[in-house]
Amino acid sequence: MDAATPRDLDQLDSEALKALVLALREQVFSHRKQIASRDVEIEHLKLLIAKLRRQQFGRSSEKREHQIEQLELRLEELEARRTKETAAVEESAPPSTAAARPVRHPLPDHLPREVRKVLPKQEACPDCGGKLKHLGEDVSEILEYVPASLKVIQYVRPKLACAGCERIVQAAAPSRPIERSIAGPGLLAHVLTSKYCDHLPLYRQSQIYARAGVGLERSTLAEWVGGSGRLLAPLVEALRRHVMAAGKLHADDTPVPVLAPGLGKTKTGRLWTYVRDDRPAGDSTPAAVWFAYSPDRKGEHPRSHLSNFTGTLQADGYAGFDQIYQAGRIQEAACWAQYGESFTISRRRINPRLRLKLWNASQRCIPSRKKSEGARLRSGLKFATSAADRCWTR
Repeated sequence: MDAATPRDLDQLDSEALKALVLALREQVFSHRKQIASRDVEIEHLKLLIAKLRRQQFGRSSEKREHQIEQLELRLEELEARRTKETAAVEESAPPSTAAARPVRHPLPDHLPREVRKVLPKQEACPDCGGKLKHLGEDVSEILEYVPASLKVIQYVRPKLACAGCERIVQAAAPSRPIERSIAGPGLLAHVLTSKYCDHLPLYRQSQIYARAGVGLERSTLAEWVGGSGRLLAPLVEALRRHVMAAGKLHADDTPVPVLAPGLGKTKTGRLWTYVRDDRPAGDSTPAAVWFAYSPDRKGEHPRSHLSNFTGTLQADGYAGFDQIYQAGRIQEAACWAQYGESFTISRRRINPRLRLKLWNASQRCIPSRKKSEGARLRSGLKFATSAADRCWTR
């Protein structure tokens, strides 16, 4: 039923007013039911996302990350729709009945503040015409976005000539990050951040700059990315030395789709991650991550990366690490999550490699204080072996 204006209500009799009230009441109950159902789904999605984040480690971490992204998109859609549908109700409802809003956190102090004073229109008291004096003030804040802008920096180098010998003097041209390039360091940093942190391809960045009236071809941006990589190579090498100087590392790899030129499709490369972080153990050394790319997952790649490392390596059950451990220079710190996923019993036999790893891990726990962990490992190994033997006799 369409909403009636106050003038229309005056023309309705008692029966029509009752019917209108009942119809509006049904609409209110229907909207409340929809909102309640949506709130329940929102809370369920939040709990599911939190659960997936806690399980975001192990062999299926990439799949869980994709699930989290899809759930977050659904959650954003539901929250936006709820805000849109309840906005009109909150405007007409009294403050006590308005929908509860999430807790608003204060705006960060490091953001610049632009103060705009809103003065009253009256210069004198509107009642008696008396002079107004300052009593206090109310301060409220809104968060605004200043669109990114481009600017051109002109370097002017005057030429000076000697009046006596006609010698010409001129300052040397300032150096540029990339030779014969028009890109400044700030623009290069923005292009790299947009590509690798915000996952914005170069052709889309080219379109964004075109909307600002600046023509930057994708090939030009690609040259800048390559030139920036050469400039950052010494920093990457320093980062690698810092990471490899640790006594304990965390290592993992993740698949990366890479374009295969000439084939019209993608191939799977690998991004190797080496993490140095002993802050949980009270170490004040700065944490760092070093990334290395390889076109495949052969074991020669981690062996090359860790050729100068000596200490403890915590990684998954990837077979490429076995030769590294066998050399004795690097000790294995097994990942319990990977063992939990790998601990499967077949009808014929238990995985011999898994049995050996479990036994070695349990033996390493014996001389340390982790006797309870070693006991549990040996108990699990005994159970798995006996279960496999039972399956074999059947």
